[in-house]
Amino acid sequence: MRAAIVDKPGEIRVGEVPDPQPGDRQVVVKVGACGICGTDLHIADGHFPPTPYPIVPGHEFAGEIVELGADVPGGWQVGDRVAVDPSLFCGYCKPCRSGRGNLCENWNATGDTVNGAFAEYVAVPSANCHRMPDTMTWEQGALVEPVSCAVHGVRRIGVEAGERFLVVGAGTMGLIMQQLLQRAGAHVTMIDRNTSRLGRAKDLGAVAVASDVKELDDEKFDAAADCTGAAPAIEAAFDSLQRGGRLLVFGVAPAEARVALSPFRIYNDEITVVGSMAVMNSYGAALDLVADGAIDTGALLTDTLPLERYPDALALMRGGAGLKVQVLPGGESA
Repeated sequence: MRAAIVDKPGEIRVGEVPDPQPGDRQVVVKVGACGICGTDLHIADGHFPPTPYPIVPGHEFAGEIVELGADVPGGWQVGDRVAVDPSLFCGYCKPCRSGRGNLCENWNATGDTVNGAFAEYVAVPSANCHRMPDTMTWEQGALVEPVSCAVHGVRRIGVEAGERFLVVGAGTMGLIMQQLLQRAGAHVTMIDRNTSRLGRAKDLGAVAVASDVKELDDEKFDAAADCTGAAPAIEAAFDSLQRGGRLLVFGVAPAEARVALSPFRIYNDEITVVGSMAVMNSYGAALDLVADGAIDTGALLTDTLPLERYPDALALMRGGAGLKVQVLPGGESA
């Protein structure tokens, strides 16, 4: 089959690899759509430590079951349309046993540590498959994974109706976060240096938009979420909080990045700083939100390319010209 392959950091090609074979309790999915996110850029550049090379990346995906392995539980059959949770938790380490599988000591994920879905086919655990309604397209199904990450993030930070929330970064994740916060009753202000993205945030209901926190006349917020992973943005979000405020570190920063936060403010103003890592019991809820139209997917999906143009898709994502860039290995939507 054809697949995108990262042979080693900086070396990317599209070529032939063996067809995946389903193991026990696995299914093979014919990939309909797979989205690119920041992690895929880190993998391409060698900045995501868990990744072995060579690897077929791709962890935001949906498609059709075309083969069943042994002992797949009843209910699944060839032809089922599924969105797939990429999480591969061991189930027996301390975090897994305490219900925090996303912090698994033996963490793995489809497309991050084992071959993923920038390919014609991918083998996945049947337990990770979530049935898609016929009304959902492959592109919408591939958006469920980033929505599930944002659902977990909102659960981590918490939100009450009427709160003033600052979201830094109007990319795909920031706009999803905005929609979820507004759905919970928050009033969202959006910041992004790429001013071409701010119109979408305004159209989606942001009460205010700006290219820099300094444009907000020292307004203070009940809570803030950084969706960039950039140290200066995290610091600006922290500084924007009122006393008793909460900061969600949601964007993926480089492992070596450091930020300067006032420990006196954390103490004296009782500032809460929390992180949010990937997906945790949030995938099913995210699929329901997408299926119900609670997330405006049309505002997020800007570019779709065939598998052979995977390097171009990475370049589009890296350049920030679009929002959600997806690859369609089958060449068409469904």
